Amino acid sequence: MAKSNNQPAKNTTRLLTGGNPQIPKGDGDDAVQAYIAAMPGWKRQVGEQLDRLLIQAVPMARKAVRWNTPFYGMESQGWFAAFSCTARYVKVAFFAGTSLTPQPPVGSKVAHVRYVHIHEHEVISENQFSDWFLQASRLPGNPVF
Repeated sequence: MAKSNNQPAKNTTRLLTGGNPQIPKGDGDDAVQAYIAAMPGWKRQVGEQLDRLLIQAVPMARKAVRWNTPFYGMESQGWFAAFSCTARYVKVAFFAGTSLTPQPPVGSKVAHVRYVHIHEHEVISENQFSDWFLQASRLPGNPVF
């Protein structure tokens, strides 16, 4: 008689240097949810919160995972935001961040890009992030990704 294995599958997602999950390239919510589910420790809750806020603010946003990072964009406008894990924080990127009011606090070497670093135990300003997501969705995005 064959032995049944009713055990849930183990999460075999590999974490890259700094703790960013290695997730295959994919389009749609399933790919992004796989990334969020693989985020380590406290960072998973941050990913869930960011995804929820973004979709509440911009229900028509499209989602994809590229380069082990969830991207959010508008059809035919390109990508406007993304986030990823580092060793110490979750890094949220706004590709037209210099056009947002107020600008996200962390600068970039890449023109127009601004970041927010979310550390453990930090309270996310839901109103501010919702506003940034909405503003960013109305700007031309980054077509490169």
